[in-house]
Parts: sequence; C-alpha cells; structure tokens
Amino acid sequence: MIDRRTFGKVVGLATGATVASLAGLPASPAASAAPRGAAPTLPAITPGTHTSFASLKQVKAGLLDVGYAEAGPARGPVVICLHGWPYDIHSFVDVAPLLAAQGYRVIVPYLRGHGTTRFLSAETSRNAQQSAIALDIVALMDALRIDKAVLAGFDWGSRTADIIAALWPRRCKALVSVSGYLITNLEANLEPLPPKAEYAWWYQYYFATERGRKAMENEDKRHDLTRLVWDTVSPTWDFDDATFERTAAAFDNPDYAAIVIHNYRWRLSLADGERRYDGLERRLADRPVIAVPTITLDAERDPFTASPGDGSSYRDKFTGPYEHRTLKGIGHNLPQEAPTAFAQAVVDVDHL
Repeated sequence: MIDRRTFGKVVGLATGATVASLAGLPASPAASAAPRGAAPTLPAITPGTHTSFASLKQVKAGLLDVGYAEAGPARGPVVICLHGWPYDIHSFVDVAPLLAAQGYRVIVPYLRGHGTTRFLSAETSRNAQQSAIALDIVALMDALRIDKAVLAGFDWGSRTADIIAALWPRRCKALVSVSGYLITNLEANLEPLPPKAEYAWWYQYYFATERGRKAMENEDKRHDLTRLVWDTVSPTWDFDDATFERTAAAFDNPDYAAIVIHNYRWRLSLADGERRYDGLERRLADRPVIAVPTITLDAERDPFTASPGDGSSYRDKFTGPYEHRTLKGIGHNLPQEAPTAFAQAVVDVDHL
C-alpha cells in the first residue's frame, strides 16, 4: 500500500499511470470480472429495511486509516459506494445487501473526516479539496488490492467517482454518478448562479463565515444544522429520528468540522489547496471527459438537480456507453431514498 513517506511522491507522478501500477501492487483478478449479457432485475426493497452493516473494518491507506463497511463475497466483482455531505455510509445501508446478493463485493468507506476514518498523522493538513479526496479512494483500492471497481456515488461521492473515472479510467470499470458531472472548476465557481440555485446553497456561504465554522464545531448546532439540510433537500423522504441519528454519529469525528469547512471554502476559492495537488487540479480545471460506461441519475426533488433535469447540461462530458435516468419524487440522498433504483443502476452499468 502507499505509506505516508511515498504518498507525496505518488501524487506528483500520478498524471497518466495509475497509482497501483506506480506502487507495484498485485491486483485481485476477480475485481474486474463480471458476467456479460442482460442485467438481472433486482427485487424491490423498502427504504429503511436495513439499519446497519454486518461488517465494519479499518485499513491504512495513503494518508488515512480508513473505516469502511464491506458486504458480499470477498472475490466478487467490486463496487465502491461513496457518500456525500451531510451523510455517511448509511446512505448505502439498503443498497449494499442488494448488490451483495448479486455476487458483488461492496465497499462503502467513510470519507476523510467522517466516522471511523482518521488521519495517520497530526501534521497532515485537514484538506478537503477534490483531488485529495479522490486520491484517498485510489489509495484505499491499492490497500485492498483492488485493481478496478464500479464506482457509484452522490454529492461529494459523485465528484470523487467522476474524478477517478476521468483521470484514472483503468481503475474505474463503470460509473454511477448522481447529479452527473460534478468535477469542480474553481474559475467557473466564481460566477454567480441563478438566485434559486444560490438559495439552495445557503450553507456553503454560511461556512464561509466564522459563524458557520463555529456552528460546525459546536456539537448541538452541528446536529441541528445537518438535520435541517436533510429536511430541506429531501422534502419527500419520510425518515425517522433514528435514521438521522445513525448517520449523525459519523459527524463526531475530530476532523469533521475542519474537513467540511475547508471543502466548501476551497470550492469558493476562499481557502487554499495544497501545492502537491496542483498538477491534478490543473487537469481537472480542463474538465476532462469521462469515457467509461456511465449511468447518471437525477433526483426530481433534489434542489441541486440542474434544470431541466434530463442530464442534457452535462451529457457532452460522457463519451462512452451512457444512460441517464431521472427519479420522480426523490430528493438529494438518492441511494437511501431509492435504494432499489440506485442498486439497479449499478448492476445495469456493469452490463453496458
């Protein structure tokens, strides 16, 4: 695996080759194997059927000791599910068993600053720029000896999966990306959006202030703020308090506030990234196309879904086999609100 001493060197070199090949890691041959032909139709599951994962593990990967859930056969084709903010691995608590039942090995990591994921060194910058988070997942794949996987995510997870698919396509067998193409261009982010879209991003601007930072560092205010976001961005999701509390436990990570605040300030060019990621960020600023098989999902009731919600605003960024689906009546936390549809997209994209 990539240790702390070599991680910076790998970042500097990872411009065309994959991190795994640079590190000389053996690959699991089963990780890229999947049956061809028509995709099976998954049985419908009621959201909230499952409340926990049977297996929670830790592995040192890159700069982190990563906490992750795992389901399914150890040598099955791999699916990595990536959560967003303010969410955690429980966004996939119903998705994982559906995929495991189809023979997939499902890996669901806590992103940096969440849950049981910890930085290995107190000296490491609590940086949440997009390329750093993407490299966390590549390092996780290396640590678990996964050569290639289907990547599936939403929110921060979509952006992370998009980046890996764009920059290291050999590591991404196929992609499911909620909200489509989310790779951040800092220059473009300086331009104002239509007022309705800006209104939905209220917390991004709150986090740009010291009041917002203090709120995220305060346990009670953080709890109430994140609950408010859940309520407003998933207006049709009838979740109970226990569902929220299971995820909110992941926000007690000691680095949570720093990671969240840096992520949103960096996107607005109000916080610097690290120079070691500059080369990757320059490549991402060019908005690279994604050539791996992809299914994009839009949630009709998600306030962040781009108008007109048919995927046309980002269609040109996907040049390989492609489908787009819009889920009616669903909000921002799409995998947890519509687990069968999300899992079906994963199985289908693996057969494109």
